[in-house]
Amino acid sequence: MSEEIKNDELETEKKPEKKGSILWEICSWILTFALAIGLALALKNYVIINATVPTGSMEHTIEPGDDLFGLRLTYRFSEVQRGDIIIFRFPDDETQKYVKRVIGLPGETVTVNDGKIYIDDSETPLEEPYLKDEWVQATGPFEFEIPEDSYLVMGDNRNDSYDARYWENTYVTRDEIIGKAYMIYYPFSRFGSLYK
Repeated sequence: MSEEIKNDELETEKKPEKKGSILWEICSWILTFALAIGLALALKNYVIINATVPTGSMEHTIEPGDDLFGLRLTYRFSEVQRGDIIIFRFPDDETQKYVKRVIGLPGETVTVNDGKIYIDDSETPLEEPYLKDEWVQATGPFEFEIPEDSYLVMGDNRNDSYDARYWENTYVTRDEIIGKAYMIYYPFSRFGSLYK
């Protein structure tokens, strides 16, 4: 009889352990999911940018419907460079995100004549191998005196790009830049870097 009592005591001791281990297992799954969601949100809001381009303003570099990957942190560690493709809040309506190429840098004077861009009175036009077609629409003359902490941006498809030439607020300020676009990740047939 004493053996039976001991066995019963052992069984009652094991039952709470099973309940505790199941509860611990559920808690560990919840914690894992919460951490995964938290990490994903932190990456999305502070590290990476995902953007879909709906128009042809950046053709052939970016086609309508291309999905882009960019980094928000790029310009925390380096300066914006001419030729960078940036994702930014549209100066005339900051609820919209735009993607364009940086043409002019802070403090520069950019002149556009006959579809050619000149930086600070240079006699040699800016080389732009990324342009889709011969530039024939809104080819100038324009002169842009870029304020400090601001940038002049244009689309690669100059004949069909709603860009600084037409905006009420001509320049993109440093605060409006969300990050630098790096690559197309979808469609898979166009997967690759934006800087070839």
